Amino acid sequence: MKVSDSAIEVIKHHEGKRNKPYLCPALLWTIGYGHVLYPEQAKLKLEERKAYPLRPEHDKVWSDGGIDAILRSDLARFEIGVIRLCPSAADHQSHFDALVSISFNIGLGALQSSTLRMKYNR
Repeated sequence: MKVSDSAIEVIKHHEGKRNKPYLCPALLWTIGYGHVLYPEQAKLKLEERKAYPLRPEHDKVWSDGGIDAILRSDLARFEIGVIRLCPSAADHQSHFDALVSISFNIGLGALQSSTLRMKYNR
């Protein structure tokens, strides 16, 4: 199952788009709709993250098409995760969309241990 186009528009609206790399509040280099460029940066202590260099190939203005492609790629991982964690969501597009959206925001690990998931699966 795939997240609907309308759900993608909602995610885009609430996440906000950035065409240039920036340091998010967690001090991670980020692009587009919340895509972390260097996952290994998250393993560093907070004070070390600020000094983490932006690679020259990423220091550019990204195209809207490129950012949309990154978002779709990121969402594919969350689609798989939602199906694995909440199998019956595949029977309801609106439920699936909502669970993909929330997991995109909080992460699959947080969804896995959430009360939301426990109650949904009941």
